Amino acid sequence: MNFSSARKQITIDNKSLNYLDIGTGPALLFGHSYLWDSKMWAPQIEHLSKQYRCIVPDLWGHGESDSLPEATRSLQHISQQMLQLMDSLSIDDFSVIGLSVGGMWGAELALAAPTRVKTLVMMNSFIGYEPEVARAKYYAMLDIIKETQGVPAPLIEQIAPLYFAKNVEQDAPELFNTFKQSLANIGTGRIESICRLGKIIFGRRDTMDDIDNLALPCLIMTGLEDTVRPVLESYLMHDAIDGSEFIHIPKAGHISSLEQPNFVNTELSKFLSKHLSNS
Repeated sequence: MNFSSARKQITIDNKSLNYLDIGTGPALLFGHSYLWDSKMWAPQIEHLSKQYRCIVPDLWGHGESDSLPEATRSLQHISQQMLQLMDSLSIDDFSVIGLSVGGMWGAELALAAPTRVKTLVMMNSFIGYEPEVARAKYYAMLDIIKETQGVPAPLIEQIAPLYFAKNVEQDAPELFNTFKQSLANIGTGRIESICRLGKIIFGRRDTMDDIDNLALPCLIMTGLEDTVRPVLESYLMHDAIDGSEFIHIPKAGHISSLEQPNFVNTELSKFLSKHLSNS
């Protein structure tokens, strides 16, 4: 499916944020993973845009969006920028569907605008602190990327498998190789944003401190083979969020939206139709 005709942009903090606006109905705001872009949601957009209005931004420094605005220092800032996007479209209330960092800023947005965010889906995400060992590992990777002004081949071989189920090279070689190529193609103009954003993500605050205030319908889904955001983290969020629903995604790692698109589409449809009226 070609989404190019649905591509739009808005200026926020003197930078151009690129997004897709496709479909009609209740609004869904999507948040993609770090080092990916809006195309990560292609199967979901194709499926859900028949019933919903899908707003799918490219995060700063990713896809077709400009670099990270100077004053952006936290996921709370990013959630405010996404709220500005929805304001500019005169969309009062909406649902957020976020994967990885998309779920992290999605939770911040739900906390900041509780009357406007109707439902929250967090896929392969965790809104607590980044565990210390992982944070140190990711910071070291970011330092290499910054120093070399690119993602060197040995680092691509380390990073790429983190995003998928363990047999990805056999089961989905095209998906795996396309992602590796996208890492190799990150231009020097994007490196500073990628590194700054990485530090924001892996140095995020512990949003679990405010989790009692997430009083909206929440769906937590995670790939059973996700090594970046292991299932245990999703259990912690599920236990802490009253009334949240929890679903395992079989045979999926971190990018479950592309690894198991049919399963994910079915579960999203069920959850949204239960909690949103198509009036």
